[in-house]
Amino acid sequence: MRSTDPFGAMTGPLDASVGTLFKAYDVRGTVPDELTPEIAYRIGRGVVAFLGADTVVVGRDMRLSGPALAAALIDGIRDQGADAVDIGLVSTDTLYFAVGKYGYPAGVMITASHNPANYNGFKICREGARALSIDSGIAEIRDMVVSGRIPAPTGDRRGNLQQRAVMDAYAEHALGSIDPDKIKSLRIAVDAGNGMAGELVPRVFRDLPCEIIPLYFELDGTFPNHDANPIEPENIHDLRRAVIERECDLGVAFDGDADRMFLIDERGDFIGGDMTTAMVALELLKQHPGAAIVYNLICSRSVPEVIEEHGGRPIRSRVGHSFIKATMREEDAIFGGEHSGHFYFRDNWYADSGMIAMLTVLQLLSTADQALSEVLGPIDTRVRSGEINSEVDDVDAAMRRVEESFSEQGAEIDHLDGLTVGFDGWWFNLRSSNTQPLLRLNVEAETTETLRSKSEEVLQLVRQP
Repeated sequence: MRSTDPFGAMTGPLDASVGTLFKAYDVRGTVPDELTPEIAYRIGRGVVAFLGADTVVVGRDMRLSGPALAAALIDGIRDQGADAVDIGLVSTDTLYFAVGKYGYPAGVMITASHNPANYNGFKICREGARALSIDSGIAEIRDMVVSGRIPAPTGDRRGNLQQRAVMDAYAEHALGSIDPDKIKSLRIAVDAGNGMAGELVPRVFRDLPCEIIPLYFELDGTFPNHDANPIEPENIHDLRRAVIERECDLGVAFDGDADRMFLIDERGDFIGGDMTTAMVALELLKQHPGAAIVYNLICSRSVPEVIEEHGGRPIRSRVGHSFIKATMREEDAIFGGEHSGHFYFRDNWYADSGMIAMLTVLQLLSTADQALSEVLGPIDTRVRSGEINSEVDDVDAAMRRVEESFSEQGAEIDHLDGLTVGFDGWWFNLRSSNTQPLLRLNVEAETTETLRSKSEEVLQLVRQP
């Protein structure tokens, strides 16, 4: 028999502000003031109702609010008549693996990724590890949750609950993406940020010849050492120092749910996600000559150049996993990479995996028998600004002003994603934020002086009163 609704949650609508928790690619907010067990319960019911799923896999990261949210979510799934498979503490890529490998029709990962400790949220996917976005299900689930109008279960049966361990199977799957016999005895500093990489990395490296220097492998959702957001310089300070002091071949930093990954070379220098994309592409093209590889348009011009030089077919995409994955499926691409540290693999159900990307780079380094900086030297020949955010009163007016100015200068212009302006020696992309009155600028140039002067030129136009 079905249990009594533990929250009285279906008796009426929630405050409309709850709708703001539902983002472009996930559900996310602060706990307990924004995201509550009642909302989690409704999401569980909404996922089953929208997808028509008879089974939903549920995983969570190490955040302190995870167990309560997981329990409520599972109650909602079961009360809606579906079975729940609890895979416990896992990385997000492990959740995607479980859905893809075992043929489950849906999965929910409870995580707030790289956000601070007081956040949590839900990443939702359907069969084949296809992640839901606001355009492919999140909006519909949002409307059910906020209104309280969730379709009644089709029968009287309450779903069952099963526990299943999958981390070791995922580690084996990740290792299957490379030839372990090619991996040399590299010394690698790994900063797990007290996140799920602390559980995953030891399993993956159990039988590899590498020496792992662990930083913050203890699971701790309070993030006592630093936020698990490796794209921020202050959060990789300890890793850079460890690489230099311990004379490591490289360093690796994961975010909280361990799906994103960034590299540090043997000199302690940070490597952007686009350069990692280029290295993964270089290695994969050895095994898949002529294959298509997708990259987002924020990536360096060096990325398509490397792909072409090594016989691949580079395909440019909008920013965001839904666009990358759709393009990969359309083009049968073996790999897709983003500057943000997300890496997608055809043989991983098109889902992202920082772990597979890292292992692929290790194989590249091992077979090249070169330092990481030496492998990157011929590839990383330009300088980049990183993302520069500007708050503006009128986003559309600022975009028009910039486009008109550079059109008059004879620039190559396209609108695949925001505004991309290209010249022979430099280029930039200007995109608006989905949630704030912000414009995000990324500039790349051949020289530091050009980068500085052209960044200032664009910013003057953007920030003009």
